[in-house]
Amino acid sequence: MVQVDANLITDWQTFHSVFAEKFGFPSFYGRNMDAWVDCLSYLDDPGAEMSSIHVQSGQTLSLVIDNAQSFKRRCPEQFEALVECAAFVNWRIVVAGGTPLLALAFNV
Repeated sequence: MVQVDANLITDWQTFHSVFAEKFGFPSFYGRNMDAWVDCLSYLDDPGAEMSSIHVQSGQTLSLVIDNAQSFKRRCPEQFEALVECAAFVNWRIVVAGGTPLLALAFNV
């Protein structure tokens, strides 16, 4: 389980800073949603060195977003991108025959 305090997110810059720090994205992280998807698509492949957080193949990581309600209200574009891109990470691996990597949970 990984918890992210959404109160730390106020714009795109802080969105990417918070996730890069929490997941240990590599120094070449592009700080855009394509790069976010790419990094999280390798949670089950430690050898890819796309994050410092990993799950075993076939396991799902619970991504808990604390203060989600205020985040959704304050940063609707970033909130929507989080939901859509987490779904895309899962779609990508399911199409390849794997198990979803991310489960989003929202704490009010």
